[in-house]
Amino acid sequence: MKKLFARTAALLCAAIACSAGAQDFPTKPLRMVVPFAPGGGADFVARAIAAPLAKRLGQPVVVDNKPGAGAVLGADIVAKAPADGHTLLYTTPGPQMTSPYLMARPPYDPVHDLVPVSEVAIVPNVLVVNKNLPVHSIEELIAYAKANPGKVNFASAGQGASSHLAGELFKQAAGVSIMHIPYRGTGPALADLLSGQVQMAIDSIAAYKPHIDSGALRPLGVATAKPSPLLPGVPPIAQTLKGFDAAPVNYISVPKNTPRAVIDRLNREINAVLASPELKEQFAANGVVPQGSTPEEMAALVRSEAAKWKKVIETSGARID
Repeated sequence: MKKLFARTAALLCAAIACSAGAQDFPTKPLRMVVPFAPGGGADFVARAIAAPLAKRLGQPVVVDNKPGAGAVLGADIVAKAPADGHTLLYTTPGPQMTSPYLMARPPYDPVHDLVPVSEVAIVPNVLVVNKNLPVHSIEELIAYAKANPGKVNFASAGQGASSHLAGELFKQAAGVSIMHIPYRGTGPALADLLSGQVQMAIDSIAAYKPHIDSGALRPLGVATAKPSPLLPGVPPIAQTLKGFDAAPVNYISVPKNTPRAVIDRLNREINAVLASPELKEQFAANGVVPQGSTPEEMAALVRSEAAKWKKVIETSGARID
């Protein structure tokens, strides 16, 4: 009986301490690591939610870009950070959904070292080509690539990034041979796409919209099942390639062993930010679709998306060295 009482008392004390920790959290500025260079879709959304999230939490939320190795470098920083909720990973599928299949030995355990907090958004991708490429539809691009092997390269934000895997999915679905050219982020990739050093890319509408509007880039298809209101008249790639869907989920994770009460506080505040009319308006103007979820729903999405991209990776032979 004494042992039972002691165990019960210990559990009660732990629960009280955990609750107190959640009430005190956060005690200092939060660091939101974005494992991509500035200028991409994930960077845009992270910065859009950082300010209102800081207001709700009562502490600054500092966006820290750490690009490299298909988002693995930034994810590793977070995985090894103190598990107190003050270091967040704002990311796309790479760190937990695709890196297990892209790397022989990731520097962290993608399944166990990072715990999902909440889904944040879907950032619809669009397939664009340089204005000088003589194609005006997905059908024409496929025909051109088949008739001109070696003349079409596609840019990505890095080896293993969602824009890389979207290109690999396109290659497999269309049955074409096009070369992948990886960059250190969407920004550097965009520069060479605009100059004509590379001919096509599949990346976020938010990043490409100004250059589509200027005529420098030509949109051929959105990478979602439905058309985007931001690009009226641009059909889904799935209209030509049945079932094509390469719109990367954006979400937030924290290091393992972060107290559940802290995760719940972060989840609650993130979802409140996503529900605000101001943010919805800002997102809509850039083609971003706010999502929100529970930690459990996001964990289930990680598992299902990992199974999908595993097949693409194994077929393509894509690797991160």
